Amino acid sequence: MDSSADLIERAQSGDEAAFRELIEAHRPELHLHCYRLLGSFHDAEDALQETLIAAWRGLSSFEGRSSIRTWLYRVATSRCLNMLRSGRARAREDALMQPTDLPQPTRLGEVLWIEPYPDALIDRVADRAPGPEARYQTTEAVSLAFITALQLLPPRQRAIHILRDVLGFHAQEVAQMLDATEESVTSALKRARATLRQRVPASGTRDGAPPPSSPVERALVERFTRAFQSDDIEALVALLTEDVWISMPPMPFEWQGHGRAREVLRTVESGRQLVETRANGQPAFGLYLPDPHAPILHAVGLLVLTLAGDRISAITHFETSLLSPFGLPRILPRRPA
Repeated sequence: MDSSADLIERAQSGDEAAFRELIEAHRPELHLHCYRLLGSFHDAEDALQETLIAAWRGLSSFEGRSSIRTWLYRVATSRCLNMLRSGRARAREDALMQPTDLPQPTRLGEVLWIEPYPDALIDRVADRAPGPEARYQTTEAVSLAFITALQLLPPRQRAIHILRDVLGFHAQEVAQMLDATEESVTSALKRARATLRQRVPASGTRDGAPPPSSPVERALVERFTRAFQSDDIEALVALLTEDVWISMPPMPFEWQGHGRAREVLRTVESGRQLVETRANGQPAFGLYLPDPHAPILHAVGLLVLTLAGDRISAITHFETSLLSPFGLPRILPRRPA
């Protein structure tokens, strides 16, 4: 296999095959980086494509003062910040009216454009350890709660926090990526950390999620699946923490507590089926509803569970359009009763 220096030289001379080989190893982590910045899988797809185009066109300016990986992160961060500043990275706001069949919400959420991210893609970059200055493990740095909290930061603070505390780049590297001073990077990072401390529960304030695929997680997922598919509302509520949150982005409405959860769950049509998957390091399910006129099931959304110990602390329902990245079909044959 060609060395990185050889590939860079060939790519700079116009060799597209060399360029593809050069960036291929970095593509999964760049996609995840764009997702953290934008909070949207589909926006991350667009940002990654723009990054690759910009990298191809600008590769002649690469002088080797940093690694090609660091340079690509600089390009990707710039593309994402441009999208955020232009307002392109926002979800549709066509769901602001509350459906009449849902109960009164507890509050309106602050982030409407959050989307889930498939674990299958996270696993592609899980073997790359964060840099020495990273503060987060990969699992906690992809959770829905963390991704949502990130979206509340101003774009530049968000980028600095991800580059420094998630990826572990040094302050000097981040300053060079953003054409900033180290002092301004350090100042912005302090403000970002202060905001996130208020938004993300500190370690120890509630039970942590059990390890993925652990006996505790498997037992909880099985109990949830059994209760959900048998329309056993009280069994479902028994699996929830008392302060559980239910949300349905991009609708802004959020419901908290057993009473509101019970009301929301009662609006769910009977006969729905679940297909297991994983999103953001958390258990997730494709949600399907039987067709009354044919032996098939139609997809009606994606559920993501946030766990706390042996209970569920949040249920997030996403739109059907987000099933494709998880390899879930729109239609399934109905299983015999």
